Amino acid sequence: MGGYHDRVGADLTAAAERFALTLASYGLQRMTARVMAALLFSQRESMTAGEIGEQLGVSSGAMSGALKQLTAMGMVERVPAPGSRRDHYSFRDGAWATLMSAQNAALTLMTTAADEGLAIAGDDTPAGRRLTEMRDFYRYMLDRLPALIDEWQRSRRTDGQGRL
Repeated sequence: MGGYHDRVGADLTAAAERFALTLASYGLQRMTARVMAALLFSQRESMTAGEIGEQLGVSSGAMSGALKQLTAMGMVERVPAPGSRRDHYSFRDGAWATLMSAQNAALTLMTTAADEGLAIAGDDTPAGRRLTEMRDFYRYMLDRLPALIDEWQRSRRTDGQGRL
């Protein structure tokens, strides 16, 4: 019986490391990506920094910045652990919708940057054409993303797949 659980644990750890590499290739700091993946793929409800560090083969101090960043992003949260004096962390329910909602600020910044560039370059220039496409794309995303997130959250509540 232990063999099955050991194999599943090893397979999950390997999958988490592959996911962390993917996240890092898209710009997330490597340690932050590894900590995020460890919590996401964990069979436990929560883990201490020491437990995450043991799984990743790093010190808990090496992860403090990653845990702070993931907490600030809304992906990870500190959770109570009765009888424990250590902080426990878990991957937050609703984290993906929170992350995408936070992207609205980035979309707004991109739209503003395009508008600023257009005001300087003008519409009928090579830069103006590129900046118009950029502005239009981000406006389109800004118009639709909030409704998609709301729809996602409603579907999770009605089909019983999430705890929002």
